[in-house]
Amino acid sequence: MERVRIDFPEAAICHRHPLAVRITDMNYGRHLGHDAVISLMHEARVQALASLGLSEVDMAGYPCVAADLAVQYQTESRWPDALIADTAIPAPSRKTIGVYHRLRREADGRSVATARLTLMLVDPEAGRPVPVPDALVERLSRGS
Repeated sequence: MERVRIDFPEAAICHRHPLAVRITDMNYGRHLGHDAVISLMHEARVQALASLGLSEVDMAGYPCVAADLAVQYQTESRWPDALIADTAIPAPSRKTIGVYHRLRREADGRSVATARLTLMLVDPEAGRPVPVPDALVERLSRGS
């Protein structure tokens, strides 16, 4: 079976955020569920963007939407594990912003999951993607 392999861009880390596995994050296998992994990474992304003076609803004047998401699971995590979420944002392309997340257990540093998310900026009136503004490229470059 082909597996997703994500190379986390260490050099582009712009933020680290502490998180905790909540009891409601557990699944029937008694470990961190995939839906909770995505929610924890969303929280980390919002915090990382805020640290850069940005928000998902205002990225240089445009809201962003997720175009795709790939997640690679590495090891299990359980309640009440303390986690560290590393967020890396390499230089954007002309129309997309790649955001990488890595959840690590604080106790032993082992990676729980790594994800690559592609964000696109959208003109809300036209409902169409727009190029990433130069000012946003500069701001994101200063953050890494």
